[in-house]
Amino acid sequence: MLTALVLLCLGAFLLFLQFRIRRPKNFPPGPTPVPFFGNLLQFNRINPLKDFDKFAQRYGSIYALNIGRQPAVVLTGQKMIREALITKAVEFAGRSENMMVSHITKSKGVIMADYGDSWREHRRFALTTLRNFGLGKRSMEQRILEEVKYICAHLEESAGKSIDPQHLYHRAASNIIASIIFGSRFNYQDEYFQTLITTMEKLTKLVIGPWAMLYEIAPVLRIFPLPFWKAFHYFETIRKHILKVVDEHRKSYVTGEPRDVIDCYLEEMEKRADQRTTFNDSEMVTLLFDLFVAGTDTTSNTLRTLTLYLMTHTHIQEQCQREIDEVLGAREHVTYEDRNAMPFVQAVIHEGQRVGDIVPLSVFHTARTDTQLQGYSIPKGTIIIPYLSSALREESQWKFPHEFNPQNFLNEKGEFVKPDAFMPFSAGSRVCLGENLARMELFLILVTVLRQFRLIWPKDAGEPDFKYIFGGIQSVKPYRLTVQLRTPEGTCETVH
Repeated sequence: MLTALVLLCLGAFLLFLQFRIRRPKNFPPGPTPVPFFGNLLQFNRINPLKDFDKFAQRYGSIYALNIGRQPAVVLTGQKMIREALITKAVEFAGRSENMMVSHITKSKGVIMADYGDSWREHRRFALTTLRNFGLGKRSMEQRILEEVKYICAHLEESAGKSIDPQHLYHRAASNIIASIIFGSRFNYQDEYFQTLITTMEKLTKLVIGPWAMLYEIAPVLRIFPLPFWKAFHYFETIRKHILKVVDEHRKSYVTGEPRDVIDCYLEEMEKRADQRTTFNDSEMVTLLFDLFVAGTDTTSNTLRTLTLYLMTHTHIQEQCQREIDEVLGAREHVTYEDRNAMPFVQAVIHEGQRVGDIVPLSVFHTARTDTQLQGYSIPKGTIIIPYLSSALREESQWKFPHEFNPQNFLNEKGEFVKPDAFMPFSAGSRVCLGENLARMELFLILVTVLRQFRLIWPKDAGEPDFKYIFGGIQSVKPYRLTVQLRTPEGTCETVH
């Protein structure tokens, strides 16, 4: 009797859950969800992108999924993504309040903030401040080139040896954005810098991993001391680190003479002191965190992807070096303007971003109001997943969608062109904050490195593995790199 009663209760509970995840009327088609998990169990854990493609082939460019009980709509292909994120930008510019990262950041800052006055004010402030600190100008070039010196010094010391470039690129990208936020770069061995970078890496892994998913689909588990609790601890560590620097800035900053983003924010708070404002210490910490994330992972992972492909496609590397040598000649430094005279290098960098596919599912949006898309009803609060990978590999949009080939960005005259399907930073009003900084960094870093070094796949490294480690932020698998010094004439010195 007891067993029968338990089974009856369990059955009633499952029926209740099944009822709770029934999809809205006139919702896009999609695979049938199951209680509690929705459609999550239908995805391959190692590479779920193949399943996103499979569902698109079956249901079309817009289809429904359930993340637990939460209904979601997947947008596939550049036309569908642009319609939602650009044509109907305001309707689909919301953010979910149920994600773990939203709870960690309390939906403050810019990346996870919902669409509204605070988001608009802080995004405008961030973009204006970055421009004022030279984004796209010579002063920012100098900041980036200064950091490139440390990359090249490390590579020169390691010439002829096998090294892992992952931390080198990550620290360099982190230091560039740190110099903008904090006013100065850090030594790579600096204890504060090491703690900040390591803690951010741990936090990022958790908020895009399976524990975050469990946190979101099973709220009842949040009271238990499971690994997702660490994410809140990591963010608190970062918050304290940032506030310590902010306190130091408060004591020394001079109104009208900002040294960095922190000074600019403090000045903005001072201006708004007598107003009802969203500018405060809590918002500042999350905004600075957002800038750090936006200015680090995309750049460092793209550089790792480019390095892997250039090592294994030596003819493309050599063509880049010929173009670099021809344009720069005896000049000491590259400038960002030089990109206009280097169509092949530009094509290679953009192709690295395309195949790198760093943020395959973008950052989830939500519908801000009841709306429609392609004739389907999309209720307010529905999660919107822009499947950016589908645009970056769309067969009708690219000459060579499934291989690394710079010809995807060159016309018949050899001129650089950028197809509409190129959207590695998403599109519309919530396009990545770090896009312009990343473009500048990628060009200046890659050109400087290729001018001085030949990138070589180590002889003892076996066959290259081009598979990716899937995540909210995707990356190539760890690998080793060997470099040879190039002479001023462009040939390579033999390193013994």
